[in-house]
Amino acid sequence: MSEELSQGQGRASRETRRAALCEGRRPGPDVLTFGETMISLRGSGPLKLGGTMAVSIAGAESNVAIGLSRLGHRVGWAGAVGNDEAGQLVLRTLRAEGVEVSAASTDPDAPTGLILFEPRLPEVTRVHYYRAGSAGSRLQEDAVERAFSAAPPRVLHLTGITPALSPAARSAARHALRLARQNDSLVCLDVNFRARLWTPEDAAQVLREWIPSVDILIASDDELPLCLPAGLSAGAPGTGTGTPGTGSGPQHDPAATLAAQAGLLLEQGVGEVVVKLGADGATAFTGDGSLHRPAQPVRAVDAVGAGDAFVAGYLSALLDGADLAGRLARAVTTGAFAVASPGDWEGAPTRAELGMLSAPPGTVVR
Repeated sequence: MSEELSQGQGRASRETRRAALCEGRRPGPDVLTFGETMISLRGSGPLKLGGTMAVSIAGAESNVAIGLSRLGHRVGWAGAVGNDEAGQLVLRTLRAEGVEVSAASTDPDAPTGLILFEPRLPEVTRVHYYRAGSAGSRLQEDAVERAFSAAPPRVLHLTGITPALSPAARSAARHALRLARQNDSLVCLDVNFRARLWTPEDAAQVLREWIPSVDILIASDDELPLCLPAGLSAGAPGTGTGTPGTGSGPQHDPAATLAAQAGLLLEQGVGEVVVKLGADGATAFTGDGSLHRPAQPVRAVDAVGAGDAFVAGYLSALLDGADLAGRLARAVTTGAFAVASPGDWEGAPTRAELGMLSAPPGTVVR
């Protein structure tokens, strides 16, 4: 499979996909994505003490879909839910947000997944997953096939969460990569490493296979080593163990390390490497150089979902034809909206609201 995905990749095929993106609106969605969306219960303190919980939905891919829809883009979601009330809530919420779900599937033999959010400290939230054997983890290739058959998207958005869920979900994601290449759809991958779902070694094996098919790679600085060629990465995300062969580690310049890692990925065929740096903003690397954008300062309320909001802003500006500076600017803006609002996706801005962050404190919009 790795060899199959690698064939025909490179600058020429990437430019073909870019040209297709710039041709304007296709009959299909601007962006297609899929993955597991769960019912979410959000408490106000330690779960063991009880109390009330707010009910909503949560999922990295659907967060991106909602963010893009609010910005005026046509988005399709092709995930799977259980034949239960939780699954109905997922589909109803996505429809209400303008996301197309005709390619979504309902699994009669598995439940919709559950996620519990437990705020433990003002800036620390524990997350508990109940997703083993869920409908979302049993996603099949035919769901992706249906979505592409209806009308290929301009952009396919994937995350590293879906392949970690199960062999079936991994196969569905790989099939989507094949279909994207066949239909000249641009591919965006957000690494989104989840240590509770798979090991760094397993993640690296899959991500390295995918890299030649990726046009836009989005990752945090500690996730980037998972995508590097074999033999050049070590250590789990967040451990600070560095990346042998690239000059990483505490004794080296972090900016130089990022540049070296991004350079390796660009050599592998990735068109753009976008590194999320949290409160320090983001840096994007292309074949023409790099550009850094500081974070938009806001009062932090809830950081959950900020990375997904960042991706939505970046892809939105890309679809609008913005240059690299414009893409980063919108990405840090939508990310800031997420940080300043409670919930995974609830604070995502509309296009008309993008300028609100520049308003002085205490502003009342009448």
